[in-house]
Amino acid sequence: MVYSCELCGKAFRLQRMLNRHLKCHNQVKRHLCTFCGKGFNDTFDLKRHVRTHTGIRPYKCEICNKAFTQRCSLESHLKKIHGVQQQYAYKQRRDKLYVCEDCGYTGPTQEDLYLHVNSAHPGSAFLKKTSKKLAAILQTKLTSVLQRNAKLNEEDK
Repeated sequence: MVYSCELCGKAFRLQRMLNRHLKCHNQVKRHLCTFCGKGFNDTFDLKRHVRTHTGIRPYKCEICNKAFTQRCSLESHLKKIHGVQQQYAYKQRRDKLYVCEDCGYTGPTQEDLYLHVNSAHPGSAFLKKTSKKLAAILQTKLTSVLQRNAKLNEEDK
């Protein structure tokens, strides 16, 4: 099935992609870049744009170490420069990368990212946005790990 934009005719395979696209026709840009003032209709687009200012490039080529702000740019690079075609089955999820927008740290889980931000950037807006439930769960785990480490340190003495 194909979903088409009634305003410009652009077609999408997924309804959610059409819904996201429809925001581009809205003249009110609710999300503004704090670096340059450019406006975006979508927080994802703003986050991607901000990386052009911060220099954060979390997607790295394992062949030549060139880094990119977006996964699709890395995949395009792999295909064009190294002849490596990424093959994903229909609807197969690629491993998600959790990126610290303050320093570029990447982790495999949201928990890893939270723990990193909590220790490296305690005043980060990310911590304020993170749900209280997740924060409570992760804080409990962090406390447990710290207690376990303290216990191991005591045993070593």
